[in-house]
Amino acid sequence: MKELKYVHKYFFKYRGRLLVGLLITAIATIFRIVVPATIGNSIDTVKANLNGDLSQELLKSQLLFNILLIIGAAVLSGFFTFLMRQTIIVVSRYVEFDLKNEVFQQYERLSLSFYKQNRTGDLMNRISEDVSKVRMYAGPALMYSTTTVTLFVVAISYMIYTAPLLTLYAVAPLPILSIGIYKLSIAIHKRSTIVQQYLSKLTTFTQESFSGISVIKAYGIEGRTNAQFEELSNTSKDKNIDLTKVNALFFPLMVLLIGLSNILVVYVGGKQYIDGIIEFGTIVEFLIYVNMLTWPVAIVGWVSSMVQQAEASQARINEFLKQEPEIKNTHTEPSTIDGALSFREVTFVYPDTQIKALDQVSFSVQPGETLAIIGNTGSGKSTILELIGRLYDVTDGSYTIGGQEAKELNLNDLRNAIGYVPQDAFLFSDTIRNNIKFGKDDATDDEVIAAAKNAAVHKNIAEFQKGYDTILGERGISLSGGQKQRVSIARAIIKDPKILLFDDCLSAVDTETEEQILKNLFRISKNKTTIIVSHRVSSVKNANRIIVLEDGKIIQQGAHNELVNQQGYYQELYNKQLLEKEI
Repeated sequence: MKELKYVHKYFFKYRGRLLVGLLITAIATIFRIVVPATIGNSIDTVKANLNGDLSQELLKSQLLFNILLIIGAAVLSGFFTFLMRQTIIVVSRYVEFDLKNEVFQQYERLSLSFYKQNRTGDLMNRISEDVSKVRMYAGPALMYSTTTVTLFVVAISYMIYTAPLLTLYAVAPLPILSIGIYKLSIAIHKRSTIVQQYLSKLTTFTQESFSGISVIKAYGIEGRTNAQFEELSNTSKDKNIDLTKVNALFFPLMVLLIGLSNILVVYVGGKQYIDGIIEFGTIVEFLIYVNMLTWPVAIVGWVSSMVQQAEASQARINEFLKQEPEIKNTHTEPSTIDGALSFREVTFVYPDTQIKALDQVSFSVQPGETLAIIGNTGSGKSTILELIGRLYDVTDGSYTIGGQEAKELNLNDLRNAIGYVPQDAFLFSDTIRNNIKFGKDDATDDEVIAAAKNAAVHKNIAEFQKGYDTILGERGISLSGGQKQRVSIARAIIKDPKILLFDDCLSAVDTETEEQILKNLFRISKNKTTIIVSHRVSSVKNANRIIVLEDGKIIQQGAHNELVNQQGYYQELYNKQLLEKEI
């Protein structure tokens, strides 16, 4: 249970509720113990009447008292059992809530390389299925364990007081059950881990299939995809069956040993009754106690199974919780971001692939200036934007803002000062209005409309039946590529940041719309630092300075008029795109 030690801090947090719950559990169990003793007393009372040792009136009075005692004990036991569930089970829900929040916050802290190495389906499974398994340990397992321990202590103590030898025979099969549970628990732990792993694989596969359904349909590979899903499902089913087979051994083993206990109670108790050592009611009382202990004995197996599954799940959760993010906020004091950026001989190697994306790149941009970056695919353009937002840290060289190392700035302040439009525009399954307000949560409707107009998407939104209240599909699938890009641009504009980063975000719009957006952007960004990454000369020609990248190195830099008259990549690209426009 070493992995589950991580959850114990939540037990300390809710210790007040738990202590009350455990006390209530003990009280509820004690009231349950009253019933068998009262039934045994009732049988002895009836026997005494049949033997003539007790009058009819006293018999009725005693039986009536016993009946009321049994009813009262049952009602009180039920009431305290209800309170028990209201405390311990509710605490388990609090623990589940806290753990899910902690996992989610850790997901937010972890760096981009983590998400390149782990699949979305697996991450979702760990925060849902695995956390649910841990909740069973924090709630039902704890509650039933307390019930079992209390019942065993109280019941067996009373049984030993009443008939020590008979108690010894009654509980003799229990050590055998304990050994069996121990062996089965080891097998359950191993198989539970495998089951959770395959559940993650199944979740990942379905999530990717749903996200890429348009590609699956376009290529006509529904049959192949279904076959892969069926194969994965069958393997997952087999692993679940293997786990169920082991779990299924608990109850037959429990019934066998409880049955053996009953036989021993009847045989040994019968002999002791004949010898006059115990009363007849004691035998009935012990039979009830043994069967009352049936559920706790079964619970031992069930709890053991829950604990082993929770251990396997918590181990999977701890894998992520123990990971340290590569990008850390080392400066907690507020930082002022003025927008002056400088790269000095920056080299960057991706940690997961070891690919050198940038090689001694140097440039600087002042507030109010626009820098354009152009180059072939894979030349390192997007990497520069990722480094500016500290999604990665530079491998070598220096990246400063306002003359201060980026690592020494408050990470939250740095990112809040940046409006970033990624190459692959990502929109949430929400209204268009809320997608734009994602850049500024307290934005007014007028600000939303103004941002949409500057991004040249207001007319398109107005044509929708519900306008800005139109709900988008997953990842903004309801919109065209150009519309998604423009909504993403509006989201960055409305933030009114110090630094604007545009990563080839006009590739899906026509040239006329592009001109309109660029005109608006240059007007908006007069006092901002703007960096535009593009493959189009038309998108970068008005920038103050243009740098051309090739294999992570700057091969050309200057203004548009300089580069277009200079032999090299930029002139060739300009002539090629000019010819395409004329054609």
